[in-house]
Formats: sequence, C-alpha cells, structure tokens
Amino acid sequence: MALSERLNTPISNAELERRWRAIRAAMVKENIDVLLMQNNNDHMGGYVRYFTDMPATNGYPNTLVFPRDDEMTVVCQGPFGGNEATAQGDQNWRGVKRILTTPSYASAHYTKDYDPELAATALKPFAQATIGYVGTYQMSYALLDYIKRAYPQARFVDATEMVDRIKVIKSAEEMELVKRAALMQDGAMRAAFAAVKPGMRDTEVAAVAQWYSQCHGSENGIYLCASMPLGQPSKFGNRHVQNRVIQKGDQIALLVEDNGPGGMYTELGRSCVVGAKVPQAMKDELEFCKASRKFTLDLLKPGTPCKDIWDAFNDFMRKNGRPAEARLYCHGQGYDLVERPLVRSDEPMTIEKDMNIVVHPTYIHGGYLNWLCDNYLIGGNGPGDRLHQFPEDVVEVG
Repeated sequence: MALSERLNTPISNAELERRWRAIRAAMVKENIDVLLMQNNNDHMGGYVRYFTDMPATNGYPNTLVFPRDDEMTVVCQGPFGGNEATAQGDQNWRGVKRILTTPSYASAHYTKDYDPELAATALKPFAQATIGYVGTYQMSYALLDYIKRAYPQARFVDATEMVDRIKVIKSAEEMELVKRAALMQDGAMRAAFAAVKPGMRDTEVAAVAQWYSQCHGSENGIYLCASMPLGQPSKFGNRHVQNRVIQKGDQIALLVEDNGPGGMYTELGRSCVVGAKVPQAMKDELEFCKASRKFTLDLLKPGTPCKDIWDAFNDFMRKNGRPAEARLYCHGQGYDLVERPLVRSDEPMTIEKDMNIVVHPTYIHGGYLNWLCDNYLIGGNGPGDRLHQFPEDVVEVG
C-alpha cells in the first residue's frame, strides 16, 4: 500500500503488523479481550504511536481501543459528533476502523467526559469482558473513572507491563531508526557549536540544534542548554532558564534529546568552551567520566537486574570521591524520550538484547559540570559500539 507523502518517515506496514501480532498473542496468554490507552504528547506518550504510527501531540488526548480480535478505534481532537469509518487501505490511520472526534480541552474541565463517552461506545461490546488499561500515568483520571463506572461488570486489569516488555525490545527496522536519530543529533550538535559566539543567549544555541533536527526529520524533543563561567558549575535547563548571555571563556553544556526520522529517541550531550582553551583539570575529569560510563557499559549485559547496575555504579562513584547518582543516569529510549528500563533501584526489568539504552553520567566535581551522553544498542553479550559519532571531547569553539 502506498503511504501518504505527508507522512514523515512512516513505519512499514510489516512492522506495525509485527507489533499487533505480538501484543495480541500476549493478550491471549493473559486472557485480555481489549486494551484501552491514552496519550497527550510525543515526549513521553509513545503507546498510541507504537500501535498506530500516529503521535499524540500538544496536550490533546488521543485515546485508543485495541481489541484482541478486531481493528482499532481512535478518539481524538475534532468536531463534535465526528464518526468516520476509515477507508480500506487508509494511508494515515492504519489498522484503525473508526475515528471518533470531539473538541475537548484539558484546560476546560467541563469537557472531561467528552473523550470517555466516545471511548465507552467503542468498549460497549466488552461490557462484561476483560479490559486491560495501558499507561495509567499517561491516562486521565476522567477516562478510567468514567469507563469503570460505565461498565461495572467488566474485569479491569493493568496491562502496562505486558505491553512494555514487548515495546522495549527493538526490531531491526526500529533499530535502524534509532541509528538515524543518533546521526541526526551529531549534526545538530555540530551546527550548534559552530554557531556559538559571545553575546548569544543560551536559548539561541538550543534553537540552532532544534532547527537542524527539524530540518532533518525530527518532530519533537528537548534541547537543554546552560552557559557558565569556568569554575562556576551550573545545571542545564529548559527554555525558561536559557536567557543568560554567553561570555568569552564560558563552558556551555548542551543536551539534544529529540526524536529522529520515524519517531525514535536518542540523546547526545556534550560541552564546549568559548574562546579559550579547555583547562587540563576539565580534560582529566572528562577521562574519569568516560571511565564511569565504561564501568556501566561493562554491566549492561542481557539478564542483569537494573538495581545491581545502579548499586555498583554508585559504589564506584563514592569510592572515587564523586557524587552518587540520585536521579537517573542510564535508561531505555524508543518512542518515549525516557523509556523503560530505568537503571535504578526501583526498576523490575532486567537488561535485554535489542534494547536502546542511553548512558549519561552527569555530576558536578572539581569546579566543573562533567558529563557525556550517548546511546547504545544491546547485543547478545552487551552494548555494541557507540551510536553517536560526535567526538568524546570538550570542544573549543569561537
């Protein structure tokens, strides 16, 4: 089937069908008749895109009903009463038999039941069946509350873990998109650092990276940036805190964490120094940062519990007089910029072959913000080569 020229790097029909088969086989095993999910953004709202190749965006909810033995129904933004049966071979909504629309808005609380009412019509055949909900942290309270009240005879189960364990393992086609995202970010980092000069604001540097990425297939992401005088380390942040004017002699830390053509996320993080030489102490600390990353990479073997890696890394950092990690320094990525598994003490998953894992040790020590951020695909014996090709250096610019 020829796909619309309007689609940005669509996933293949064969890949979508592979996903549907895998999910439906798991539903049979778990005795689940239908799945219900809802996302409202394509930063950390990747479930709907995984099933349909259509992202949720801009805070507008996309609600999806995925039966075990039938095509999908989508509820999304549109006119009141929209009820469109998709044509056979629809170029955009593949695997979807009906699109129901309503103009609801999270900022207008009285519209909270509009989407659930439509989802309930699609779930009517399952009023006494088993309904699996997926990603409740992304799903509105209004949706699940309404559906549970509408169908009190249904059996409700949390199917998120079932879906996650399939979604986090990347197919060959998905891995190629991951690689394309990494190479796109190499170009974005080069463009941003080439543009840096004293007098620019942090936000202008981030904007160069975003412009490059969007011109090369990206749809969304975050671009965290912060300049700081050498010896006065600071954390990087989002646009609201990117107003500082860059001075000669500053360090600039830039994170490009966006999706590439086809929607897969990777992330690249580097620092540069403006109009000055990189201090030897900063170079030396970068070498330790590389060593801490290698320590993690050596542990990223299929079957390894995430808690074991987290504990070992923090023990390594403490023994070497560096700050222990207290947030997240290593995790999966896919259609979500943070995807499971999280390398942390609270993650029940183990590392598995064909995961897309980013490693980004980041800490303040010795008067500098020290870090590296790169992606790796997990092979049968552990990580393959670094996907990003951008040099592992603090770059001198200007």
